[in-house]
Formats: sequence, C-alpha cells, structure tokens
Amino acid sequence: MQSAAEQQKVTPLRWTRPSQAVPEPPAQWHRVLTLLADVSLFIGTRAIWTQAASHRLVVAAAISLCYASILVCGVLALVVRRARSLARLDLCVLVTAIALTLCGWAMDHGGSDEAILTTQAARELVAGHAVYGRPWPWLFGHGVALTPTVTGGYDFTYGYPPLVPLLTAPLLWLGHGALPATVVSTAALLAGTVALWRMLPTPWRSAATMACLGFGFLPSYGRLGYPAIVALALLMPVVVRWPRIGRGGRLGAGGPARAACLGAACAAQQLPWFLAPFLLAGIYAVRRGELGPRAAGLVVARFAGATALVWLLVNTYFVVSEPGTWVRGIALPLTQGAVIHGQGLVGVSLYFTDGSDRLDWYAHASMLLAAGLLALFVLFVRRLGPAATVLPWCAFFLATRSQDGYYLMMTPLWLAAAVTAPAAEFATAWQPRPRMLSRRPARIAAAALLLTPALASAAWAATGTPPLAMRVASVGRAAPTAVARLGIEVTNAGAVALAPHFTLTTGQGMSRYWTVVRGPVVLPARATARYELRPPAGRFTLPRPGVRVRLRAFTAVPQTLSSADVRLRSSG
Repeated sequence: MQSAAEQQKVTPLRWTRPSQAVPEPPAQWHRVLTLLADVSLFIGTRAIWTQAASHRLVVAAAISLCYASILVCGVLALVVRRARSLARLDLCVLVTAIALTLCGWAMDHGGSDEAILTTQAARELVAGHAVYGRPWPWLFGHGVALTPTVTGGYDFTYGYPPLVPLLTAPLLWLGHGALPATVVSTAALLAGTVALWRMLPTPWRSAATMACLGFGFLPSYGRLGYPAIVALALLMPVVVRWPRIGRGGRLGAGGPARAACLGAACAAQQLPWFLAPFLLAGIYAVRRGELGPRAAGLVVARFAGATALVWLLVNTYFVVSEPGTWVRGIALPLTQGAVIHGQGLVGVSLYFTDGSDRLDWYAHASMLLAAGLLALFVLFVRRLGPAATVLPWCAFFLATRSQDGYYLMMTPLWLAAAVTAPAAEFATAWQPRPRMLSRRPARIAAAALLLTPALASAAWAATGTPPLAMRVASVGRAAPTAVARLGIEVTNAGAVALAPHFTLTTGQGMSRYWTVVRGPVVLPARATARYELRPPAGRFTLPRPGVRVRLRAFTAVPQTLSSADVRLRSSG
C-alpha cells in the first residue's frame, strides 16, 4: 500500500525568470526639449554648407553627416523608451552641435575688430611693448568695423581687461590676422557649453546645447573673436546653483573655484562687472537668512576676496608696467565717448527724431538704472533672486551703446539660473525691512522711487532738441550718381559754442566722418556758417531711390546729435 504522502499528487517545479523593473520612460517635456535642441541645429547650417560645397569639400561632407545626425536624433527623440537612452541622445545632439560649430569656424574665422585688436594686443605683449593706450590705425579698413567717437575720430586702442590677450599669446603661431583670437573665443564657447551641459540636471542638458550652440548667434560671436564669449564661458560654472555658495558657512572645494572663475571673467571683459554685485548681494541675502549677518558677511568676504585676488593676479603685470594706461584702457568702454548706437532707447534720437542736445543723459540713465535695479534686488531678493542673471543687462537698454549683443551673449546664464536657482532657493533669504517699508504700499512706492531717476534721465535725453539746424546748399558731383563735395549751411541754435563733426548715413549705425574742407572748427552760439564737406573715400555713391539719407552732426562737449534728412538725386 502507498503511504498517504505517496498518494499525494506531486506538482512539478517550474523555473521562472525573476521579475524585472520596467524601465522608467522619459518625461514628455524631456523629449520635446531634446527635439527642440536638435531642430535648432538647422539654423544657419545651410549657409555654411553652401559656402563649403564650392571649395571645402571635407567641411561640406562633415556638415552633410551632421544633417544625417540631426535627422536620426529627431526620430530617436520621439521613439526611445528609456530615460537613459534619451540622456545618451542628448549627448549625441551636443556632439553634433560641436561639430557644426567647428565647421562654421573652419569656413569663417576672419574675426571682427575686437578679434583683430585682441591679437595685436597679444603680439605687443609678446614683444614686451605696452598694450594699453596705443592706437593701431593700420589694423582697420578693408571691411573692418570702426568705432567712431563724438570727437570726430575713431578708437584704435585695446579697451578690454588683459586675460584674453594672455590666452591668445601662446597661439600666435597659428597665423596672421585675427585667427588666434577666434580660436580662443570659439574654444572657450565649446568648453563653457560642455561645462554647463555637464552641470545641469540630466533632463535639462539639451537646453544648454540649444542656448549655447543651437541658434547660431553665439557661435557667430565666437568666430568673431569677442572677448565677452570668454567671459561667458567662465561665468557658467559660477551661475549654476549660485545660491548654494557658502551653504553652512563653508565655501568648500567648489566655492574658491567659482570665485576664481568670477575673477577671471572680470579680467576678460567688462560685462561681468555688472553681474558680480548682484551675485554677491544675493549670496549675502541667502546666507544671512541661514546663518545670520556675521557669518554671512564672512562667507561673502572670503568669496569676494578670492575673486579679487584672481582678478588682481591676471592684471598684475599691467598694473606694474603701465598703471596709468591700464586703468584708462580697461575703463575705455565707459569713457571713450563712442557715438550712440544700438537697439535700445537711443533709437529715439537716432531714427525717430532729429537728435538731442542731452545725449550724456542716456549714460546717466543707464548707470542710475543699474543702481536702482541692484537696490530693488536687495529689497525684494525673495522675488527677484531668480532673475539675478537677467537684471544687470536691463541697464544697457538705456545706454548710449545699447547693442543687443550685451543681452544675447549672456542668455545661457539666464538658462543656468532658471534651472538651478529657482525661487525656492530664496524663500528664507534676508530682506531689509525698515519700519517705513512694513506696508505693501510703501514698498511699491519705494520701488517706483528707485526707478524714477533712471526713467526721468532717459526721458530727458530722448526729448532733447537738436542744437544744429542744417540744410544742403550745394552738391558737387564726381558722376551722375556720386557726390564729391557737399556744401551745407549750419545754424547753431543753442546757447553754447559747438565743434561739429559731420557724416552721411543711409541705414542703421554710423558711416565714416566726412572731411571738413572749409568752415569754422567751432561754431559760436546763435551763429550761422557754411561748411564744405568731402566724403572719406573721395566720393559718395547715391543709394537707390527711396533710401533715407541723413546728414548727422555730432559734438563732444556737450555730447549732442543733430540730424536732417537730405535729398540727393541722381543728375542723370
């Protein structure tokens, strides 16, 4: 007989694979961000390929491969199933963007006036000559842009801090012209992009690719050799998670490194000078809310001290060898008296009215706005803290030189702060609240009061009247469509004597000054005189019908602009 146990039915054993966790799918916004970064690489790529296809076939082939990469990445961005796979795809988009940037540099590395000045400064440095205060007029012409001043001349000197010439000096063997400077700026942009990409949280990395390399404008500034690109690259590690600097009262290993980057950025170009006060004020406010006033002050003092030390080390040679010209050189953008130009409020006096006798007030308005925004930032840091990397550039909208490059070259910093310095980081930050600001209406009134001086100064500048009334009295022609001499009658309606400098423009910006062949150097108040002008190239070719031609007169003391539309028709 079988035992009861033997009679029981035995169930056979079955081996099963252990259950595996389902891979986490990427967030849809991450897919879209990767796709947008990929799509942004199309911008400007065709123009570079067209240029390369005629005589640089290797570059054209590389761009064609980049096109293939963009297409493949576009497909994969929409179909990959794992977040890790999409993160790897972000890396592929970054590599493609770097390749396109290098192709663009290979096709166009002639540089700009800033790159040419930087390379010449490096050559003078290597030769043991002074860098600052030395004009190099032979560098200009042949399509190189000039910076005209209200004194009737042009600025031919180097007017930036010395870090970029120091970095350019070891690369002078690469060739003549601006090539070494464009290598430095383009390499700095690529290095800064990789650093920002690596420091951002994984899902946001494609945003760094898009902001730094995707739209095409920052790579173009790199190819032009702008020192501001080097400053931007150095600022990227500073701005990422900047409210955490000094957390717990210790700078740690990363704090001094960030301070060194900030100091080096300030030694590369002047734009970081406007950002640094906002960062220091924000660090103090956040740390004071955490640690109290004394500990917060010590943190900021150590960070600012390390920043100043690096800045001083970069500048030491020039402080010792040419102190006077060095100070004037690095302050040149603020003191050179360049003519008004840009997309900001100065357009009112340049294009919409006939000028202003109060141009100095644009500069005053810009500095007052910078000071007012900094004060507002301190008072309302919990609300304005996330905008610390945007607020400094608002002041340039009112400046005499309000070019859009001052805004857009620093836009990757906006992204870095938006991702890594959200409002939550400032929730406990210290805000000064004297008794008079305890109520909300008082705080609103204080904010308005801080901005009023800047706005009033800007309005005063924009509503100025042109001091000179001008009309064309005679036209001497070199050909039916070309002017060789221009006689004008000028009346000084102002109360002070003026020394005018004349030019004709047919679009935005400034043309070269015309030579005064006959006429007084200084026109007394309430006086009228006749001037005979000669074009800088000996002849002025008339534009096509319908193009606006403006006769402009700048004066230096005081800074004024007078404009008049003139009609110079072809005699044929």
